Amino acid sequence: MLIELETIEQFPGGPCLAHVRTPLGRVVVCWCGDPGAEPGTYRVEWTVDVDVAWGRNTHAATRPGPEIRRTPHGVVLRGRLHHDEAGPVMDVGGAMILLDLAGPLPEGVAGTWVELHAEPESITVYPYEL
Repeated sequence: MLIELETIEQFPGGPCLAHVRTPLGRVVVCWCGDPGAEPGTYRVEWTVDVDVAWGRNTHAATRPGPEIRRTPHGVVLRGRLHHDEAGPVMDVGGAMILLDLAGPLPEGVAGTWVELHAEPESITVYPYEL
């Protein structure tokens, strides 16, 4: 996914947090690139380091369409949930995010729009070049 890096914050002993703007919304997430990176456009891969727990941090979306947004309690990723041989994958606006499960998913949830709620420190973007 193409993002716009706005700023990076590095706190002593803490993660390197990036303020990013995406085509789907603005969020603060962990940055796994150069801590001295300049603001600008970067192509990134997303990872989520939290287990999907249906009914706790993941639920059916109330409306369709991909979205990435900041809330007072963290970050929400809305996308289509798919399940293949590699496991559950969330398609968030073309960014494919491999997920881990805390337990089984309900029947019929594959292919539907879901929202995953997570803390900014558990979502990481990894910049890469083509």
